[in-house]
Amino acid sequence: MMAQAGRDVEDKLRRSGLRPTRQRIALASLLFAKGDRHLTVEELHEEALEADFPVSLATVYNTLHQFTEAGMIRVLAVEGSRTYFDTNVSDHHHFFVEGKNEVLDIPVNNISIGNLPEPPEGMEIAHVDVVIRLREKRN
Repeated sequence: MMAQAGRDVEDKLRRSGLRPTRQRIALASLLFAKGDRHLTVEELHEEALEADFPVSLATVYNTLHQFTEAGMIRVLAVEGSRTYFDTNVSDHHHFFVEGKNEVLDIPVNNISIGNLPEPPEGMEIAHVDVVIRLREKRN
């Protein structure tokens, strides 16, 4: 079972145009093993260390950005200093739970977006990200 999962990750990397190095395989295995999710560089780094895969924070950062450029994941900036990486690359939007640093998916068909501005000459809109911030109700 683990061997098949490793081959699936290697195939995913190759299909994305990335060479399946030991570090990419290990980080992709951790990243995609739990289904669709949102996590930071630091969270994946911690998971790698807990899985006895010693890797530097810089390597995790660089690898996640390589995965992003290859279209395997997407970047979600919800706070100025904190970037999340989303394993779900389909069109969808997000709730961000303030104080808990939790990101939740919103299906794209639950939001209607209109009246977008015209992009500058020679440009086109590639994607629209909606982040709705949530907090606990105050009495």
